[in-house]
Amino acid sequence: MTTPALPYRLIATDLDGTLLRDDGSVSERTRAALTAVTAAGAAHIIVTGRAAPWTRHILDSLGYEGLAVCAQGAQVYHAGEHRLLTAVTLDRKLAAVALAKIETETGPLALAVSQDGLDGEVLVSADYRTSEGLLAVARFEDRDELWSAPINKVYIQHPELSDDALAEIARQSVGNLVDVVMAGEGVVEILPLGLSKAKGLSLAARRLKLTAADTIAFGDMPNDIPMFGWAAHGVAMANAHHSLKAVADEVTTSNEDDGIAVVLERLLQG
Repeated sequence: MTTPALPYRLIATDLDGTLLRDDGSVSERTRAALTAVTAAGAAHIIVTGRAAPWTRHILDSLGYEGLAVCAQGAQVYHAGEHRLLTAVTLDRKLAAVALAKIETETGPLALAVSQDGLDGEVLVSADYRTSEGLLAVARFEDRDELWSAPINKVYIQHPELSDDALAEIARQSVGNLVDVVMAGEGVVEILPLGLSKAKGLSLAARRLKLTAADTIAFGDMPNDIPMFGWAAHGVAMANAHHSLKAVADEVTTSNEDDGIAVVLERLLQG
């Protein structure tokens, strides 16, 4: 491989609110910038909170064939080969205990779980709010169904609390049993302890013989904070959560205004 005329050899981009515009598309300008940096010798890895079943159709539509870190780092997915390279599951008994501790403080929650594997379903309660028509889900009636198969995460929602407030109460309730992260509007997740986008990205980068020092990362939500801590340079979108902006090395324009392209074009110009 020739040495790229870039300060970074790995471009890590979040998906929703970062690489994708609000309508789910990627702008031609951003596509062109990513094509240019990969032509210059850099690698591009998508790093998303979505599990692989909720991600692969997007990657296919983009013609993306590289590695993707999915499910908050639980899965490393090879888009070109349509297979999982690594997978981490959440202990279901531990998840049930953590959920009980949270609901002691919050009252009943709307719930969903993401099942493990390339064909894993997302089971949701009747009161769980989803983007109807955009993401495939299956309804459950009995909570025991949540634990019927291996899972990588649990989603929780509260009818009144804000996402930030729910995430904070949940963290305080579970102690060191599991991790809790806020990943977007209406998306608070219970994860295996120690799991993060940084962990998954480090595993994917190692496969490419790249390191944190080689990496520039783009994101918009609190679940991107560990990734920014790992990467040499973290870029928050203008639409990013305030907590991510606080730890970012720079803030670019929004996902609607080609924020990734703005930075990559500057790097290409030297």
